[in-house]
Amino acid sequence: AGTSLPATSESGSPDPSVIVSPASGGSAPLDYAEFLPRVGASLLDGIFVGIMSCIPGGIVGFILGVIGGASGDVGVAQTMTALSSVCGQILGIVIGWLYFALQDSSQKQGTFGKQIVGIKVTDLQGNRTSFGRATGRYFAKWITGCTCGIGFLMPLWTEKKQTLHDM
Repeated sequence: AGTSLPATSESGSPDPSVIVSPASGGSAPLDYAEFLPRVGASLLDGIFVGIMSCIPGGIVGFILGVIGGASGDVGVAQTMTALSSVCGQILGIVIGWLYFALQDSSQKQGTFGKQIVGIKVTDLQGNRTSFGRATGRYFAKWITGCTCGIGFLMPLWTEKKQTLHDM
């Protein structure tokens, strides 16, 4: 007996929606996490990534704003404003990717949000997922988002409670 730890999907993709009993060494049948803990983890992770992105984004925006303002040229100022926006988008993507991929493939096997709600990302055997697989899963979420969010609602009706990017 003991407490349950979360695990992954049958397709082999990392899935933060599975729970494996630690006493079984990962050989017990997988019990997938429910929809609401996933939502809670996602909301928490959104807050964490937002905070982490604001700091470097603010610094880059400030520096480019000073450069644009100091130039005295309207064209340079407009270029710096556009560049600031592009840099902010790139920083947001990189920070989000590293946040999810590094933490999901770490010893903790999940982001801060997943850890708080008790979800752990593993392979089918209950082992830690690789950085490459966690990276693939992160970018697969973008495809899930292209379904107008329906892919994120799939745990409500799929047998294994998986989102589109978990399959």
